[in-house]
Amino acid sequence: MSTRQIAAEYRMTHWAGIMREREESGLSIKQFCKNAGFHENRYFYWQKKLREAACAGIIATQGCTTSMVPMSFAEVKLPAPSALPPIAGALQGQVCIEAGGMRITADGEYPTSKLAELLRGVTRIC
Repeated sequence: MSTRQIAAEYRMTHWAGIMREREESGLSIKQFCKNAGFHENRYFYWQKKLREAACAGIIATQGCTTSMVPMSFAEVKLPAPSALPPIAGALQGQVCIEAGGMRITADGEYPTSKLAELLRGVTRIC
């Protein structure tokens, strides 16, 4: 291991300790950095470096070659089809909507007004 690698590892360990200390303090990042005497941009820089190193370590140990893309999910509870009153605007057949990597499928008994509301919610999430 070269001196450059050792120095980089030392800095990462040092900043991981600072991150842990900040978490345990219960202070906001801004207040913690002010008390510690450094700018919060430095804190965020090292936070990013530590996250990148952690992700690289995960990819290396799991042999992953795909990119890590954060995903978010929102639970949508639909009433049972029999509980829905018949509405004149209901779709005929089946509809499949794909947006932002998500797929929503509904049968023709599901009201179009509820589908529109669901789509508005999905577009806010995406």
